[in-house]
Amino acid sequence: MGEAALQVCVVGGDLVAGVGDPRGQGWVGRVAAQTLADPPATFLTLAVPMETTQTMAQRWSQEVGRRLTLGYRHRLIVAPGTADLAAEVSVARSRLGLADMLDAALRRKLPTWVVGPPPGRGPQNDQIAALSRAFKDVTERRGIRYIDTFSPLVSHDQWIADMATGDGFHPGQAGYGLIAWLVLHSGWYSWAGVEEPAAEEWSAARVAR
Repeated sequence: MGEAALQVCVVGGDLVAGVGDPRGQGWVGRVAAQTLADPPATFLTLAVPMETTQTMAQRWSQEVGRRLTLGYRHRLIVAPGTADLAAEVSVARSRLGLADMLDAALRRKLPTWVVGPPPGRGPQNDQIAALSRAFKDVTERRGIRYIDTFSPLVSHDQWIADMATGDGFHPGQAGYGLIAWLVLHSGWYSWAGVEEPAAEEWSAARVAR
């Protein structure tokens, strides 16, 4: 009998849902497309637009628990966005909301990653940077991997151009491809327990399609 299939639950907001992507894939769909496994992996996105960390912490456990299929290898990705800023939630409360989620995941022995918020419009970026640093600290204190999407993208020409052509809050096709690239190049394959594709089979351009 072969290895159990991989099942990935992704909890987050607008970006997990791929809002603004003309191809409808978002970064989660692009990561799934590059996760070639036998048997095939299952990705389940549990997105609520403009959700704060507090409301996410209240709902995630029950929603994920209902979807964990017996016999699968389970993984959890938590992708908090910037809704806390719009809701004027303090950084301290944002930290607490994420900490509650991660502590519960650790108690359930559920392998977890955190994908941090990417840059937004210029005026917000100082606040997003502070939020990302707080999320990173909470995550790494618990021995969980944090994917910083803010620092690599805040000055990235392609990201800035992609954001400028949209609504200023959501990237388009290229931007989602960049987030997927960062996830895939942060130890994704070893953490997910699947074989990494040969170098010639994928590239940054291919992921962004």
